Amino acid sequence: MQKSERELRDDIIQIGRLVYEKGWVAANDGNISLRLDQERLLCTPTGVSKGMMHRDDLIICDMKGNKIEGRKERTSEILMHLTVYEMRPDVRAVVHAHPPVSTGWATAGRVLNQALLPEVVIGLGCVPLAEYGLPGTPALTDPMLPYIPKYDAIMMANHGAVCYADELFKAFFKMETVEHYARIALVAELLGGAKVLPRIEVDKLLDSRTRYGVKARVAGEPGCPVSAEDVAFPTEKFEVTREELIALVEEAIRVRGAS
Repeated sequence: MQKSERELRDDIIQIGRLVYEKGWVAANDGNISLRLDQERLLCTPTGVSKGMMHRDDLIICDMKGNKIEGRKERTSEILMHLTVYEMRPDVRAVVHAHPPVSTGWATAGRVLNQALLPEVVIGLGCVPLAEYGLPGTPALTDPMLPYIPKYDAIMMANHGAVCYADELFKAFFKMETVEHYARIALVAELLGGAKVLPRIEVDKLLDSRTRYGVKARVAGEPGCPVSAEDVAFPTEKFEVTREELIALVEEAIRVRGAS
């Protein structure tokens, strides 16, 4: 049963409060939008805490980002939302936030791409990292263009994350999964490094997607997610010059002769 506009406004208010209460945004950070129909978007305003919005604060825009209705101004990052909707006709809701742990990975230039958790492999594949772009400008969106068609969640370097789905709460849950994944990956790294799932298990999880109602699109690109067989050793640690190699061999011969 299709929801009324009033109900959709209430959904955005609820998601905004959840995002704020979880600490995924601070002050007036983040933005949320959803499709009302093929011609209009309902989105959050700029300059308002996502945890303190009222139903009448929300803005209606056309698919070019022009404000049609609303007493406040639309989010300054509306172009990012419009780009997602244009490239993904199946998407009806977009959530952008700055969850601290996954944003920490993004600011460190680290991609969440290893096959660590079955639910992440099934639901997201992995989470790519788009290069930094100035917020509120086309430079923010340009680095995301290669990833939007292939992934349902993207980390943004030195910025945050964006997730999208065919329904608002699903987009929120994807963001929740990204942050959960980031927290577990961080703990594993602090404990000496995660044990990545082998390719045979990853393939089983990818093949099981249809049982969970997940489209094949989230498979992303080859090698996403990274399996145990794909994890390369840091070869730079073993690089030595010819002279150093000769010295090592001579030392080994000397030690052996002395024994």
